[in-house]
Amino acid sequence: MWIVALMLACAPDAPPQAPLSPEPAAEVVAPVGKGLDARLTGYDYPYPVQLHEVRMQQQDLQMAYMDVAPDAPNGRVVLLLHGKNFSGAYWGSTIEALLDAGYRVVVPDQVGFGKSSKPAHLQYSFQALATATAGLLDALEVTDVHVVGHSMGGMLATRFALMFPERAASLVLMNPIGLEDYKRVVPWKPVDWWYAQQMKTTPESVKAYMQASYFDGQWRPAYDPLLDIQAGWAEGPDKELVAWNSALTYDMIFTQPVVQEFGDLQVPTLLLIGDRDRTALGKPLVSEEVRATLGDYPKLARAAQEAIPGARLELLEGIGHVPQVEAPERTWALLVGFLEQVGGQDEP
Repeated sequence: MWIVALMLACAPDAPPQAPLSPEPAAEVVAPVGKGLDARLTGYDYPYPVQLHEVRMQQQDLQMAYMDVAPDAPNGRVVLLLHGKNFSGAYWGSTIEALLDAGYRVVVPDQVGFGKSSKPAHLQYSFQALATATAGLLDALEVTDVHVVGHSMGGMLATRFALMFPERAASLVLMNPIGLEDYKRVVPWKPVDWWYAQQMKTTPESVKAYMQASYFDGQWRPAYDPLLDIQAGWAEGPDKELVAWNSALTYDMIFTQPVVQEFGDLQVPTLLLIGDRDRTALGKPLVSEEVRATLGDYPKLARAAQEAIPGARLELLEGIGHVPQVEAPERTWALLVGFLEQVGGQDEP
């Protein structure tokens, strides 16, 4: 899959730095056996999964999602949007932290990801995914949400807040990709090229990529569950279909930047950034000189803060691309503190 092609693309350029203090990693979900199908049959999520019917481009598709209610509700809802190499499953411990704070939590798998449909043909766009997500919220009778997006989910969260500002009580961008416009510096590649790269994925390359890119060469046993889905698909019966959808969504990321529209955001925004992250799309396709300028998250985050009206920036020192797993307690404290500060409408 895409992991082999992008192993160097997303690897950090800076030497490892020690975190401020040791912190136990968040548990994600229990590991499973080899060979997962496209819909992750038999793969357990941390909370019950339901299916939402969605009509997209003359196709009847399904969005899988978790909708989890707290024991002591505060009347507010958080929408968690996953990254490209993830699904709703990795939000498990974050969901628990939000439940403890009284939030109802809605966690969709976008079409093409996780337990949702993997169509053979679909023109992917962040607008289409945001519209489908809004339709899910309509079906759940949820009008006002705090939108939290990680990695690719940050691009989707931004698009959602731009399209539906009246529905976004706040926006949290957690190490989002797309803080820079990759197509301005990286040569375009056709979907068939991305597909060919993604078909080369092995379970070993999955771990090598994540260790180099997400955790700056470090690894803890608690990170192992993050490998399960991509490694399972690499050995699964639907590898071609999953790889094709992944290729289509890579083209979406490359051709549909959101960074130029940051100034149009109208909602309270938090940038929650692990400063050791150097993720960028297409680093192997550019010169060494250009490569060194891509994925500088501290620099990009400060530029985003300046561009987004009233944005708040929190840099997590010594943390990489997945702060909710690598530094969960710090991440959740900042996240919940921000949500409490901005408030929001109560559910009817």
